[in-house]
Formats: sequence, C-alpha cells, structure tokens
Amino acid sequence: QLQLVESGGGLVHPGGSLRLSCAASGSTLDHYNIGWFRQAPGKEREGVSCISSSGGTTTYADSAKGRFTISRDNAKNTVVLQMHSLKPEDTDVYYCGASPPGRRLCALEETDYWGQGTQVTVSS
Repeated sequence: QLQLVESGGGLVHPGGSLRLSCAASGSTLDHYNIGWFRQAPGKEREGVSCISSSGGTTTYADSAKGRFTISRDNAKNTVVLQMHSLKPEDTDVYYCGASPPGRRLCALEETDYWGQGTQVTVSS
C-alpha cells in the first residue's frame, strides 16, 4: 500500500520560496503519476502541478506557471514542488496525490492515494 508524506510547508513572506517534498513508502513513486494539489477550507481541492510516472510530462495550473517547478528525485523516492515568488493567494494546505500511469494528470477523481497535507502560508 502506497503511503505519501508531505513536508516543507511553512510561513514565508511574499516573494519568498518554499520547497515541498512528497515522500513515499510501500512502493516507489516512479510507478505513479504524482500531483500537487491545494485546498482551502470550504473549497474544492484543485491541481497545482503534476508529473507523469516517466517524468516526461508535467502540467501546471495557470497560477503556478513560471513560478513553480515539479520534479522527481527517484534516488530519494520523492517528488519535489519548488515554489518561488510566493504570493498571499498561494496560501493553502498542499497535498500530494498519486495515480496509476495512464490516468489523466491532476485529475482529482482519478487520484487514488493522498498524503496528509502540509500548510503553506504566505504573509508579511
């Protein structure tokens, strides 16, 4: 059974950077498409950035383009979301999700496994 654990969230000033990591146990992450999602209280979870199992395809929400980068570190069995130029509107709980290859990237309803989330707060 795949288990995901997010880390790297925290409080950062506007314009700052954070590096979120999604670590896995029970399986290797390169067997799965991996996505980073965000969710605010009372709102639907939404995709931020996703990467295919091969690493050959990545997607970004419009709000993330040019500021966030998703990448795999297969040696460490992690997927990293590097976030730069953070804005107050990036504040949310960020979740790592995994789905089998062949499913649509960043499709909430096609994601089988979830981590517990990590809080990102951007505030001065």
